[in-house]
Amino acid sequence: MTVTSSESAVISSVPKQLFIGGKWIDGGAGGTIDVVDPSTGTSLCSIADATEADGRAALDAAVAAQKEFAATSPRFRADILRRAFELLHERIDELALIMTLEMGKPLAESKGEIVYAAEFFRHFSEEAVRITGNYQTSPKGDARFIVTKQPVGPCILITPWNFPMAMGTRKIGPAIAAGCTSVIKPATLTPLSMLALADILREAGLPDGVVNVITTSHTGAVMEPLIRSGKARKLSFTGSTEVGVKLLEQSAEKVLRTSMELGGNAPLLVFEDADLDKAIDGVMAAKMRNGGEACTAANRIYVQRGIMEQFSARLSERMGALTVGRGTVEGTDVGPMVDGTQQNKVADLVDDAVSKGATVLTGGSKPDGDGFFYSPTVLSNVPADARLANEEIFGPVAPLIPFDDEDEAIEKANDSEFGLIAYVFTTELNRALRVSEALEAGMIGLNQGVVSNPSAPFGGVKASGLGREGGPEGIDEFLETKYIGMSM
Repeated sequence: MTVTSSESAVISSVPKQLFIGGKWIDGGAGGTIDVVDPSTGTSLCSIADATEADGRAALDAAVAAQKEFAATSPRFRADILRRAFELLHERIDELALIMTLEMGKPLAESKGEIVYAAEFFRHFSEEAVRITGNYQTSPKGDARFIVTKQPVGPCILITPWNFPMAMGTRKIGPAIAAGCTSVIKPATLTPLSMLALADILREAGLPDGVVNVITTSHTGAVMEPLIRSGKARKLSFTGSTEVGVKLLEQSAEKVLRTSMELGGNAPLLVFEDADLDKAIDGVMAAKMRNGGEACTAANRIYVQRGIMEQFSARLSERMGALTVGRGTVEGTDVGPMVDGTQQNKVADLVDDAVSKGATVLTGGSKPDGDGFFYSPTVLSNVPADARLANEEIFGPVAPLIPFDDEDEAIEKANDSEFGLIAYVFTTELNRALRVSEALEAGMIGLNQGVVSNPSAPFGGVKASGLGREGGPEGIDEFLETKYIGMSM
């Protein structure tokens, strides 16, 4: 299937240059990056490929704009975010089509992401005018303590390919609300959504240099010098733990403030007393949101042995009924993987599990034809030494693993270096609280398969990251606390 004229028109409307100092400019070396439609494997367009010099120019623009932007009123910053929120809704159809073409997810999911992304701007527009401090008398009464919060300074923001708009607004929103300028580097695979967002922010009245966008195929070579320069004071990254560790090492040299939302290996526990209708719906949401290409996706599904046969049959029926296809086609439930590398990784993980004794209940293969598709898959009797029991799958594959009792379920769930999110399905209140408290994760989905919300703190423990995004905690990540002691 080729790109239609209407699809081509919407792609043509997206800026293809670097956004630096409020202007769209060509990359210094004139290089370009092809953006590929994952449903066909063909190029959609070419965009600018930033060099190290371009990256430095972007950071210099952010530094130059920092002092004046930090002095703006909270209401001024809130109004910009509110206007950007409104523009995202006004252009939801166009933005969703851009996202579907570059990332692959069905249009309905892309529209859902635009709504979700916009909510970060609305939430942080409200947080901007509620930044507080403190005033108190010293214990001895001879002094006053004044505690105030100020913007941390210029920020470097790096976003992943799987939620190309929402992961941007989740970082840009609190940065703007706090009074911080930034350089944002979107993923090379899905840069168009961020370029479109930059144009919306410009239209919403954001001052020049406050947000700068650079796209590059040489991420390490371009971003490492910026991190090590000492000009930025904050790094926020969403991506793999492996890359996050390297960025933490680079940030340590200049003691940058860091927020890291890293890898996951989410366990999902279904107890015998669970409401099975709600559990199946929850598993479908937790597993198949974004086609499984989400850090919050259920990666290890533990089902109590007494209900395993019934549960596996019902889940297999639901997964097998999903329609796989191009995201722009009406009726598509599951789009392609983002690229061939991801498609092959999912196939390798399934093949490894089957070779070690897992049984394929549905799916388990790549469909014929073009594009990077993989069939929705359910595996039973997945052994503990299977790679997909220990690695993040990032695809439409549901591995089912039996357990006998609560202690075993908790032990297996916590047997991971990751701790982003865990899910629990049970109707017994004491068990719900007991298990939720025992699980080593930054977030718990209790009888629900989706917990992400702009008004709640998102983040993990262990190798899943540092800091929180969203909620009132999200803006604190971009603020420094200053204490002023005054003698009386």
